[in-house]
Amino acid sequence: MQLWPHESLPPKGMAAFVLSTFTLILIPTLPLLGSPILWGLLPFLLLAVWGIYFALQRNHKARQIVEVLTLSEDAAVLVRTNPKGDQQIWECNRYWTQAVKYESDGPVPHYITLRGNGREVEIGAFLSEEERIDLYDDLLRALKR
Repeated sequence: MQLWPHESLPPKGMAAFVLSTFTLILIPTLPLLGSPILWGLLPFLLLAVWGIYFALQRNHKARQIVEVLTLSEDAAVLVRTNPKGDQQIWECNRYWTQAVKYESDGPVPHYITLRGNGREVEIGAFLSEEERIDLYDDLLRALKR
C-alpha cells in the first residue's frame, strides 16, 4: 500500500498561475510605461511575484512525502520517505500489528496509527478526513488476512 498527499496544483499549473499573476499585476502599470514611476514600482511587483513563486515551490517540496506499507506473511513494514529524502522505517511482526483510529484525540480527526513492537507510528496523517476513514477500513481488512 502506497500513500502520498494529493497535489492539487501540478508544476505546469503553478507556472501558469505565476505567469498569469505576473501579467495581471503588470496590466495596471501599462499607463506608466516610459515614466520613472514604473521603475520605482517594478521591484515591488517583482518581489510580490517572487514571493508567490517561492511560497508555492516550498509548499510543493513539503508535500513530497511517500509512505509505503508492505505486509508479508510474517511482517509489517512501514517506510516513510520525508521531503528531504530521509527515510523512517518501522517494522513489526504482522500478528501483533494493530491499526488504531483516534476519532478526535489525535492532531487531526480520524488520526490513524499502527501499533506493535513497542511503538506506535502514524500513517496517512496528510490525507483528507474521508481518505483516512477509508484507509483505516483498508488497513483492518489487510491486517486480517
